[in-house]
Amino acid sequence: MNRFLYHCFPVLEAGTNNLSNIIGDYFNNGYRAVIDTGLRLIFAIIILMAGKKLIRFLTGLLDKYFKRTKMEISVSGFLVAVLRAVMYIILAVFIITEVIGIGSTPIVAIIGSAGLSIGLALQGSLSNFAGGVLILLLKPFRVGDYIIIGGNEGTVTAIDIFYTKLLTADNRLLVMPNGSLSNTNIINVTHEPIRRLDISVLIDYSENIKKVKELLTDIVINHEKVLKDKEISVFVNSLEPGAINIGIRLWVVKENYWALKCEFLESVKSKFDENKIHYH
Repeated sequence: MNRFLYHCFPVLEAGTNNLSNIIGDYFNNGYRAVIDTGLRLIFAIIILMAGKKLIRFLTGLLDKYFKRTKMEISVSGFLVAVLRAVMYIILAVFIITEVIGIGSTPIVAIIGSAGLSIGLALQGSLSNFAGGVLILLLKPFRVGDYIIIGGNEGTVTAIDIFYTKLLTADNRLLVMPNGSLSNTNIINVTHEPIRRLDISVLIDYSENIKKVKELLTDIVINHEKVLKDKEISVFVNSLEPGAINIGIRLWVVKENYWALKCEFLESVKSKFDENKIHYH
């Protein structure tokens, strides 16, 4: 019957053959596309795994190099993290564009639009990030330094990318954003190995200034924490209503600053009581 139809209607035979060829080509092309996509995905996974191992190896070498050069931990950790992120981005772009075969133009457009959206949404965080970069690179203070910022002060316990942590004298944790911290005046109290200690005592106008200065000088010279190779000054600082202000300036190792201040004031009290010096 089929032979009869094809013999009588040759057009029908040609159309059937064309349809068979189209269907065959469709399945062949689809089969090749599936195989090609599968191979690309497998190749992408292999490159991803190899790339992760390579990035881990390179960042490990970089971290060891920073440790040998005795770079500050906060700075080295930041640099390693940034380089790791950059290498992962390069790896991802390479896999998407070169291995999977997606064009670079849409990738650039996506990254650009995403960057703009993220930048607008995270303006404060980006400001803190930039401040953290400046602090880590310029090093106005380090972990362990005692700093004063406005009405806040404390010992620096951590310098992160976005925030800096201070521990106050009464053991409270103060977390400050790096954006505002990098745009304000900072007093680094412990930056130098030695500090000058300024002390003032008030005595009555009836007291002998020369004698008082001799007593105070004697206390300074005989105190073990005072640096004797630095300038020592005992002088009349000002004339206050009802009292004479005597100033004392001396130098001390920064670790002994607070201990010397307390001990010196105790010694002044004892010395004045011994010599019956009237003070305020």
